[in-house]
Amino acid sequence: MSLIDIFRRPDYRSDATQFIDQLKVERPHLDAEQLEGRALLWNASVDRHVLKEFNTGRVAQQPYVYQTKG
Repeated sequence: MSLIDIFRRPDYRSDATQFIDQLKVERPHLDAEQLEGRALLWNASVDRHVLKEFNTGRVAQQPYVYQTKG
C-alpha cells in the first residue's frame, strides 16, 4: 500500500450526475432520443435563397434602441 492510497478519498459524484446515471439506467433509449431531437434542431439543411431574402428584408437598428422617431 502506497502513501497515496492512504489519503485517497472515494470519487465524488454530484446529485445531478447520480440522477442522470439513474435516468439512463431506467431509460436506455434516452441517448437515441436526444440524438433525434438534436437532428431536428441543429442538423437541418439551410435554404440559402430563403436566407438571402430574409437578410435582405432586415431593418437597421437605431443607435439608441429606446429612442422613438416622433
